[in-house]
Amino acid sequence: MADDKKLTPRAEDFSAWYNEVVLRAELADYSPVKGAMVIRPWGYGIWERMQAALDQRFKDTGHENAYFPLLIPMSFIEKEKEHVEGFKPELAVVTHAGGKELEEALVIRPTSETMIYHMMSKWVQSYRDLPLLMNQWANVMRWELRTRLFLRTSEFLWQEGHTAHATAEEAEVEALKMLGVYREFMEKWIAMPVVTGRKTDSEKFAGAVRTYGLEAMMQDNRALQAGTSHFLGQNFSRQFDFKFQSVEGKEEYAWNTSWGVSTRMVGGMVMTHGDDEGIVVPPKLAPVQVVIVPIVKAGDSKAEAIHHKADELGGMLTAQRVRVKVDHRDHLSPGAKFYEWERKGVPFRMELGPKDLDKQQVVLVRRVKPEGGERKEFLPQHHAISMLPDRLDAFQRELLARAQKRREENSHRGVKDWGEMKEILETKGGFVYTGWSGDPAVEARAKEEMKATIRVIPDPEFRSGTAPTTCIGGGGASKMEVVWARAY
Repeated sequence: MADDKKLTPRAEDFSAWYNEVVLRAELADYSPVKGAMVIRPWGYGIWERMQAALDQRFKDTGHENAYFPLLIPMSFIEKEKEHVEGFKPELAVVTHAGGKELEEALVIRPTSETMIYHMMSKWVQSYRDLPLLMNQWANVMRWELRTRLFLRTSEFLWQEGHTAHATAEEAEVEALKMLGVYREFMEKWIAMPVVTGRKTDSEKFAGAVRTYGLEAMMQDNRALQAGTSHFLGQNFSRQFDFKFQSVEGKEEYAWNTSWGVSTRMVGGMVMTHGDDEGIVVPPKLAPVQVVIVPIVKAGDSKAEAIHHKADELGGMLTAQRVRVKVDHRDHLSPGAKFYEWERKGVPFRMELGPKDLDKQQVVLVRRVKPEGGERKEFLPQHHAISMLPDRLDAFQRELLARAQKRREENSHRGVKDWGEMKEILETKGGFVYTGWSGDPAVEARAKEEMKATIRVIPDPEFRSGTAPTTCIGGGGASKMEVVWARAY
């Protein structure tokens, strides 16, 4: 960084900007353990609000929370061949405990399908015990070689939903329902628009029959996989002898789903809305929605009255269910406070000085300049207080609209030529929509030549108006439209 105040501009080096802004906004810090991060209170406060909003949605759709062990027997992981092959490079294994070598190695959970379906098989005897709808809030470990705060760390926080059903149809409906729950949350709370669809076989979850994903476009035009939902079929049920007696009295294997999102969403929020001054937190997720800064000088006769009025205004905002903080710290100048709350992305700042007290006004400063307006306004105190809930709602909607506009401006449809796709991905970036024959060799070639992958086979509402007829790889007819991008 050039100095203590300025972040590396996004246009100059987006990766450097991201690392700096996460640290300077006090979202997280590096820990002494390689690949693991410390989530600081401001970052954890944002995660808590994500967690609370999602948890309520899970409960509204009939799911219950439970908790399962951190350590999983290696034999469990090895039962599902595709599963163990998919996770093998990322496993962290415990071989010694209590001063002795263990009879069987234990894996620190990379995900909990194996443990959970083992336990479910003990609890379900009949179709009357189904569906079983469970969720777990936990930490997991996947040993990553290249890490980045929030986006890819060896240990991270997440939720993992796991369900069991009597029929394949019910399980498929569940997987798609939870994809919709995620989408609604990401768009309404994170203000992060996503493209939903099915993953290709090469990109699906290890052990799943089908994986559905949510792909968001970051400001550097790379894709971020924001969440996934998996139809697991009977793969895990067969390995863990998870059977039930059907309505007809037959013994059948249960049908399973799993789905999850993680603290990666915090990184997605940063890269969707942040600017060269710091992060921008959508009002629904902001631990503090409005910060009130009293502006006083040492020895000012009005200092006590200003602090008192600031507390009074804070109480009025709290009564309207606005999350507010009055920054009374006397060891920092007003400018230092402005800088701190700006880089932390608080939606609104309210300033109150001697002249404002006399005029019964406040200075209201919006974190992001509104369309066709100014960031700073001088408003009567009661008017400023009464209109803030509506202003917060408008700010939330505007962030989503801006992100949607940026995504559409950087989505390239109807691309038919391999060279054109390569040029787009190597220069502009973004989402490239093409036809695809279904040949995995085309995927492999794009990954090798362009470092790009098929992010999703998009759902109908995201597809182009005219279906592509030829495969981008030049190998014949297109069987489907797909979305390519370079991704995190």
